[in-house]
Amino acid sequence: MFDLIGDIHGHADQLEKLLLKLGYFKKNNYYAHECRKALFVGDYIDRGPKIRETLEIVRQMVENESAVALMGNHEYNALCFHFQQTQGGHLREHSIKNIIQHYQTLRQFHNRQEEYEDYLNWFLTLPVFYENEWFRAVHACWDENNINYLKATLKDNRLTDALLYQSAIKGTKLYEAIEQTLKGKEIQLPEGVPFADKDGAIRNEIRIKWWENPVELTYRNISVIPDEKLPDTAIDMSLLSNRYYYGNEEKSVFFGHYWLNGSPSLFRDNVCCLDYSVAKSGYLAAYSHNNELKLEESKLTFV
Repeated sequence: MFDLIGDIHGHADQLEKLLLKLGYFKKNNYYAHECRKALFVGDYIDRGPKIRETLEIVRQMVENESAVALMGNHEYNALCFHFQQTQGGHLREHSIKNIIQHYQTLRQFHNRQEEYEDYLNWFLTLPVFYENEWFRAVHACWDENNINYLKATLKDNRLTDALLYQSAIKGTKLYEAIEQTLKGKEIQLPEGVPFADKDGAIRNEIRIKWWENPVELTYRNISVIPDEKLPDTAIDMSLLSNRYYYGNEEKSVFFGHYWLNGSPSLFRDNVCCLDYSVAKSGYLAAYSHNNELKLEESKLTFV
């Protein structure tokens, strides 16, 4: 049975508090539970004050088989930021915006290049998604078409050096599948309606609730992060190349990524987001799954 844990972003102190609250104990140099495993949904790095400590906790648990750790978009971005293009530059541009996003990680590994590169190699071992008989877990979006493509393309649900390079080529199926799986689905806003994201960047698209039927929603209420400035009008369905949404009959699905506010709660009895903005004075959240078919609010734990 699993305790699924949301985005940590270098907040090792909160992670240790949560693990202790869930009944894990320090066994030699790693945390373990008598009868459960942790499943981390990604985003261990960037933003927080104890990134190296967070990585050590998660990696030690994975290597001692007391946890499964998925890749998040921040681990993927770090790999692309590091890997060089053959024609010069890197897979992820070293722009001011991208440097700022990675700044805390780079600063905390200052003068520890070999250690950092060892963690980058470890990032490549992280699966992009997880599924068992009872539930599914992914960093940002479980889209059946994308997941089936990744099952057929990846090696044991993991990227390789070669696949990482392929995934960075815009316009390819692998780029689209990785982009949506690790970063979520977006929809273009009507012309002249820009949107400021959590970092203040102006965007012309919004991240959408991919688990809901877009036919029944407007731009305002399909946005993961609500904003009264968004138009409360029907969505132009021609902008959605894939109209798949997550039905009530599907297995339970867990994910992070979306920087939610308030106290952790379920979206539906088979849909649970675990990212409650610990890096912005929010909560680090977990769901303790006991192989139930329908999720229960009482099984959420947070610090």
